[in-house]
Amino acid sequence: MDDSFSFESFLEGAKKAAHRAMDDHGRGEYDEFALHGGVAIERLAKAVLVSKNPVYLLDTNKGSPDLLLYFGGHLDMAADKVRTVGAKDSIKRLRSIGVLLPDPRLDQLIDLRNGTAHSTVGDQAKTFLPTLAQTVETLLKGFGGPVDAFWGRWTSAARMAVDDKRSQVYRDVQVRIRQAKHRFDDRFSDLPEHLRHRLKIEQLRLEGFAVGYTESGLQIESHESCSACGSGAHVLSVNRGTEESPHFAVIALRCSMCYLKLATRDELAAAGMDVERADDRVAKKATRFLAGAGLSEMPLQMMVEQFLNADIDELD
Repeated sequence: MDDSFSFESFLEGAKKAAHRAMDDHGRGEYDEFALHGGVAIERLAKAVLVSKNPVYLLDTNKGSPDLLLYFGGHLDMAADKVRTVGAKDSIKRLRSIGVLLPDPRLDQLIDLRNGTAHSTVGDQAKTFLPTLAQTVETLLKGFGGPVDAFWGRWTSAARMAVDDKRSQVYRDVQVRIRQAKHRFDDRFSDLPEHLRHRLKIEQLRLEGFAVGYTESGLQIESHESCSACGSGAHVLSVNRGTEESPHFAVIALRCSMCYLKLATRDELAAAGMDVERADDRVAKKATRFLAGAGLSEMPLQMMVEQFLNADIDELD
């Protein structure tokens, strides 16, 4: 049998596709994630089938009857003439022999991969990372394959995705943190370690502080340490008190170094940030920045008139 249909070939192809799926998911490319995640499952399913019996790869719906002899090892055929079973039938066969259990989420992920789902992929595929990780783990057990060897640097992210002892928010945030760490490492892989460390230190020294006033009230943008890469990340805080008695609350984070994004206080807390201390730091910076002065809601035209007349008043 051609090497491209061997257990080793299917396993290696599954690993590459699974790693690409994890990277796609981290970059928010969820359509690509569905594609590569589905490919990973199909190839790993075929690796399990080959490990049981190569004949299980036979596509009974099409192809030459000689394929049975080919997969049985008694006939040579050109690789371009060989047809193997598809993803859905591979999964069906593995369910028949007890390797996989019925799972509507897995079936839906394969439909997304095949483009046959009743809705567009988009962000819908974002929630299927645990399905991919759990299916991979189950399939690896089908032939005794180690999870760590399969996932490599993505092992902790894959394990976190299926850790049902943690809340959904915590699992999601921790997976994103691991993905962001790898993005940082990949982005600055050409830099020596000491320069990467220096880069983080310089980012942490940033003292940027921006104040805005919107319909929702006072907003402040400052810096905190990134939970993923340790650089200085931008954080957004809003005033949940009053102008006379402001109470700043950190509500979001974005890092320009590893591209981590956290959108709620729950996510910030799940990432390990002490949000109350962060609130205090923002409040102290705001006090220094504003020097005790409140922001005025004076109409722009009146502000311009006061500005233009300031020197005239002083001359009188």
